[in-house]
Amino acid sequence: MRRNSLLTILLVVAVIALAWWLVGVVFSAVWFLVRLVVVLVVALVLYLALRSWLNNDRR
Repeated sequence: MRRNSLLTILLVVAVIALAWWLVGVVFSAVWFLVRLVVVLVVALVLYLALRSWLNNDRR
């Protein structure tokens, strides 16, 4: 096997490993953002519901 072929194979393996890691990082970041948006929406709904409920009790 020539040195150039071995270097090409090693480079392909390294690129695949790097791509696998990057995809994992991107999916983790996207999942974190989705969870954050869901938490913010639920918190906003709860805040509005509690505010409405407390305002109705005071009347």
